[in-house]
Amino acid sequence: MFAVIRTGGKQYRVAKDDIISVEKLDGGEGASVTLDQVLMIGSGKNATIGAPLVAGASVTATVLEQARADKIIVFKKKRRKDYRRKAGHRQDLTVLRINDIRASGGKAAPKKAEAKKAEPVKKEEAKKAPEKKAAEKKAPVKKTEAKKTEAKKEEPKKPAAKKTEAKKPAAKKAETKAKPAAKKTPAKKPAAKKTPKKEK
Repeated sequence: MFAVIRTGGKQYRVAKDDIISVEKLDGGEGASVTLDQVLMIGSGKNATIGAPLVAGASVTATVLEQARADKIIVFKKKRRKDYRRKAGHRQDLTVLRINDIRASGGKAAPKKAEAKKAEPVKKEEAKKAPEKKAAEKKAPVKKTEAKKTEAKKEEPKKPAAKKTEAKKPAAKKAETKAKPAAKKTPAKKPAAKKTPKKEK
């Protein structure tokens, strides 16, 4: 039999006689600790999953020692700003031995099934509401489409005239390119350097 427990913001899969290191818990060596945040419990196909916790389930453990994790270096630097900070850190841990896993009253699976039954009703209501909104939106769209078709019928087509206008400016560009090539401005000579007069 195994259990998935939550402690210190982390989740652990544990079985009887496992030894685990968790975030620091109160209690000296030899003290008994009860972990009641059980997310899942069971073995194989008989597993019970909580929603989010399994009701009445708990895990009992014994504190083996209060330890500290390995040292890590915290180094901060901002380049070109003459800013450097170096610090060390050792996290406090509690080493536990799992003694017992209790699943008394731990049938949370039916609650999850009831929640699933309630969800389809909400989904049906949600489906009906968007359909009504979609029908309301579709009606104004049809009116705007009718206005667009009427406007298209009223406007006379002039695609041929536009094409001939596009060709004429291209010819003008060719003429303007030729003219600047013919005109060249003479380059200015650099000014003569002034020499300072020597005093006698």
